[in-house]
Amino acid sequence: MSRQDSHVTAEDLGLALENMRFSLDAKRGVARLVIDDPAKMNRVTMLMRDQISDLFRALERDGRTRVVIIRGAGEQAFTAGGDIEGFLKTHPVPLSHLHDNVAAPERFPGVVIAAIDGYCFGVGMEISLACDFRVATSRAVFGLPEVGLGMIPGSGGTQRVARLVGLTRAKDMILRSRRIPASEAQEWGLITQVVEPEMLDESVENLASELLKQPRLALETAKRVINTGQDAPPEAALQLEGYAYGMLRGTVDFAEGVQAFVEKRKPEFRGE
Repeated sequence: MSRQDSHVTAEDLGLALENMRFSLDAKRGVARLVIDDPAKMNRVTMLMRDQISDLFRALERDGRTRVVIIRGAGEQAFTAGGDIEGFLKTHPVPLSHLHDNVAAPERFPGVVIAAIDGYCFGVGMEISLACDFRVATSRAVFGLPEVGLGMIPGSGGTQRVARLVGLTRAKDMILRSRRIPASEAQEWGLITQVVEPEMLDESVENLASELLKQPRLALETAKRVINTGQDAPPEAALQLEGYAYGMLRGTVDFAEGVQAFVEKRKPEFRGE
C-alpha cells in the first residue's frame, strides 16, 4: 500500500477487528473507531480489548494518524461495559492486566476523542477516561457498576476517576455504583463538553479540525508531559516540562510560529 493512499482500513494495517469498524483518512490524519455491536449495547469482549491496544500500536508505527475518534454504533450506548460472563472464563492473571490494553489511547502520541452517546458504563467509561477529550450528548449516562457485581473497576477506573474528580466524588460514584448524568459529569470534570445528540458528530469533527491546526510536535509533546507528570513528584514533573520546552525551542515549527506571530500571519506548520 502506498503511503499516499488516503483511505486506510484495519486490514491494511494487518489487523482483524471483532465487532468494530475502523477507517483512517491518511491524508487528513484522522482515524475513526466504531464499537459496533448495538444488539448487545456495544459490549467490549476480552478479545476486543486486545485488538484496541493492537490498533493503537499499529497507528503509532504507521505514523500518519494525528487524531483518533472513538464512538459506539447507534444511539443507545458508547458501550455499556464488558462481557460479564467472559470474566468467569478468564484466569485471574490476565484479569490483573486489563488496565494495560485499555490505556492504549492514553499512550498513543496523538489526540484521542471519545464521542459518547447513551450509556457509558464499566470498561466503556474506562476507555473514555483514557482518551484526551470526552464529548458527550445530554442523554449520556456514566457509571462504574462493578462493585454491585462483587468486583471493582479493573481497567483504570478507580485511579483515573480519582485523579480527575478527587477521592470524595470517586468514592461516591464507585462505592455506590452511581449512574452520573452528563450534566453532573461535566460539572465534576469527567467530560469535556455536553452537546445535544444531533450535534455530537459535528462537535467532534469541529474539535478534530481545531486540533489538526495545532503544530503536531508541540501537541504530542504537551500530551506526553501532562500525562507523565501526573504520576511524578512536582520537581520531577517540572524538570520534564523544562526539558520538553527546551527541546521544542529547536524545532522548525517553533521558529515558524514565532515568525508568523511577528509578521501577523497564519503559521504554516510542517511537523518538524
